[in-house]
Amino acid sequence: MYCLQWLLPVLLIPKPLNPALWFNHSMFMGFYLLSFLLERKPCTICALVFLAALFLICYSCWGNCFLYHCQDAALPDAAHDPAIVGT
Repeated sequence: MYCLQWLLPVLLIPKPLNPALWFNHSMFMGFYLLSFLLERKPCTICALVFLAALFLICYSCWGNCFLYHCQDAALPDAAHDPAIVGT
C-alpha cells in the first residue's frame, strides 16, 4: 500500500472557486492521474482502493469531485464575494 501515499492527497486538492477554472483543474488532475498510473504502475489493490474512493466522493456529491460539478451542490459563500473571486 506504499503507492497510496501518492494517490490519496489528490483527493484532498480543492476545486477552484472560480467556475471558469473548473475545466483546467479537471484536465490537470486527469493528466496527473493518467501519467502517475502509466509511470508508477501502482498495484491492483491500491488502484482499486483509489478508484473506489474517487467513485464514492463523486457519487455522494461532496463537492470535491474534480471530474464534474454536481448540479444540486451550491458554491461556497466565498465564491459570491467579489473581493475574493476578482483577485
